[in-house]
Amino acid sequence: MPNYGFLIDHRKCIGCHACSTACKSENEVPLGVYRTWVKYVEAGTFPDTRRYFQVTRCNHCANPPCVRICPVTAMYQRADGIVEFDPRVCIGCKACLQACPYDAIYIDPETHSAAKCHFCSHRIELGLKPACEVVCPEQAIISGDLDDPNSLIRRLIAREPVTVRKPEQGTAPKLFYIDANEVTLTPTTSSHQATFVWADVASDQARSLATQRDIIPLEAVHSGSSNGRTAHHAVSGVPLRIPGVQGLGYGGNAFAPARVAGQMVQTAYNAQHTIPWHWPVPAYLVTKGIGSGICMATALTIVLGIASLPPFFTAVALFLALLFTGITTALLVYDLEKPRMFLTILTRPQWRSWLTRGAFLLIAFTAVAGVWFLVEAGMAAGMLSEATGMALRPIFAWVGLPSGVMAAIYTAFLFAQAEGRDLWQSPLLPLHLLIQALMVGSGTLLATGLALPLPAGMDTFIVWLFGVSLALDLFVTLPGEFGIPHASEVAARAAHAISHGRYRRYFWQGSILLGHLLPLALIALAVAFPATGSVALALAGVAAIIGLYAFEYAFVMAPQEVPNS
Repeated sequence: MPNYGFLIDHRKCIGCHACSTACKSENEVPLGVYRTWVKYVEAGTFPDTRRYFQVTRCNHCANPPCVRICPVTAMYQRADGIVEFDPRVCIGCKACLQACPYDAIYIDPETHSAAKCHFCSHRIELGLKPACEVVCPEQAIISGDLDDPNSLIRRLIAREPVTVRKPEQGTAPKLFYIDANEVTLTPTTSSHQATFVWADVASDQARSLATQRDIIPLEAVHSGSSNGRTAHHAVSGVPLRIPGVQGLGYGGNAFAPARVAGQMVQTAYNAQHTIPWHWPVPAYLVTKGIGSGICMATALTIVLGIASLPPFFTAVALFLALLFTGITTALLVYDLEKPRMFLTILTRPQWRSWLTRGAFLLIAFTAVAGVWFLVEAGMAAGMLSEATGMALRPIFAWVGLPSGVMAAIYTAFLFAQAEGRDLWQSPLLPLHLLIQALMVGSGTLLATGLALPLPAGMDTFIVWLFGVSLALDLFVTLPGEFGIPHASEVAARAAHAISHGRYRRYFWQGSILLGHLLPLALIALAVAFPATGSVALALAGVAAIIGLYAFEYAFVMAPQEVPNS
């Protein structure tokens, strides 16, 4: 069985875009999206300047993250190594776009399914070469069997020094480059202007560029002046340069100045990519946290023997948990490009995907909370004997607690599969989501306390749970997620966009001030002045929910604006 791969020889590429045109013609690719394209990057200062080309497409990785995250096997890897897609079963969840570290996948505006380079597999099966390779006037594109020692691609890779894009991602890309320059291989090396050579910058890129005036530059967070130099001297009198922030390069650049010709590196032309996930995803994180958090708070009250809950109150609490879980499901379906196909995730699940696992975890959580609600409502309505209901309650509490935990944290494992967004791959994220769920779950119970007061004993417990979770979330967020330097430049840039960039107001004013400090102050006010306690605690709960949405919005959006190509 062959093992297909691509080789691009940039010693020969003239940047003519014949490959892009042939690909569009062969595969009927709509306007505005690309399966293969040629990126232009200009570097240097006159007269020492050069334009570098990079032919970009799907890398047909040996370990493709897009296949692993796809919940319905619409994206799959053939036995011959080609990473293929099936638009007939794609539900348009856009998870594969988040998993690809190379921006190689797009949503087809006509079919609303994911699409990308598929190695012209229909031609390969007939013994033909891909259209881009056939049309290249310089024979700069070579495809073939990487396992065949006599193939041209195998001999060139063995003989010439080759590079790949982002080898540190562990995807084992099979798109190799001869004489590719690091200014094209590393997307964050070059700056973007408001226009390209032959096109205006549009869509999400234009929005990001239009707000760059509102961003504190990367170099501004370095100690000393904007170029990283200060007037400090060593004991010997030697002038010192203060190190910059870990992971952010030098002066906003991924490389030292000498590596990029000193003065200017800019992208002159590139394919434009949209941001796949928008407000429904952070909203779903909040509603899922509320639903699972209410269930966990109620279950903890029962398991720990803190209070004896009336059946009516327990039924109302579980109804709220089910309501917000239902809103969560509605948001997930709404965000699909093909919402009518949402049941496909249940009828043909791909079990390695945490999108699939999460769907079944939500179903299990809904089933447990739903049956528990029926038991409590039956007791409240006198349709079920209190002895039977009270005997069943501890069972549901013990089962509901872990199901609520899993419903709260599974998104952390889904985000970890999104290998194109390094900031999301945080080991702290499961703990963070659990704390957030307890925070907004208990906050929602305090907010509804104005209409339905909490039972004696539970009221004190929920206030303590709310306050402790606020403090823990603040600690995990500031020293944990944003205090410790990030391992990759991509993650560091996304974190910088949240703490110092265009999302800093969502972070500092929305999440930290409104979502944490104000609720803590209102809790202190409620303790100091018990007469205002219920109103203050209700306002604290609402503020925490709004603050969490502000944080999740920044956390979801910022990593998607860091370029991958």
